Amino acid sequence: GATLAEYQLKSVLGVGGFGMTYLAWDGNLEKHVAIKEYLPGDLAVRALDGSVVPVSTNHQYDYQWGLERFILEARTLARFSHPHIVRVNRYFEANGTGYMVMDYEEGESLSQWLKRAPLPPETELRRILLPLLDGLAAVHAAQFLHRDIKPSNIFIRANGSPVLLDFGAARATGGGTRSLTAVLTPGYAPLEQYA
Repeated sequence: GATLAEYQLKSVLGVGGFGMTYLAWDGNLEKHVAIKEYLPGDLAVRALDGSVVPVSTNHQYDYQWGLERFILEARTLARFSHPHIVRVNRYFEANGTGYMVMDYEEGESLSQWLKRAPLPPETELRRILLPLLDGLAAVHAAQFLHRDIKPSNIFIRANGSPVLLDFGAARATGGGTRSLTAVLTPGYAPLEQYA
């Protein structure tokens, strides 16, 4: 029921290590959207006034650095207009943190889908994975790596088409970018990412 800019928050869609994602109603466009909020649990808390603040002054630098990476994620995703890459329509800062407004899609994660169909036939897997590879080709052509592909970051829309989510670990290839070595999922990350 809380209001954030022109969006009315309806429910929590998901919670991760770096933030929360909400289902919201866009009062201007009169449609549902997903809003991702930067709220890293190890670095920040929600204050009584609703703002997000670092847990201590010792965490201020890391919190700010992460917020800048969150902005970069939004800008990175806003570049893509691909049916199998999550679409970011807007980014804004409020309450001491950042928000990413994305298209809301009906469906379920691949991890949820696999719980219902633990041994899917090869044809079903190809129907899901081949379009994602096309989306990844567009990401790689833009000189970015996702770095966190796993079943919970693949969403199967109600119409059966897949979309790749959560580019929070994405990084530009080459150059001297700082990396978050802790951003990996055991069992899904490549061996070189553990180092």
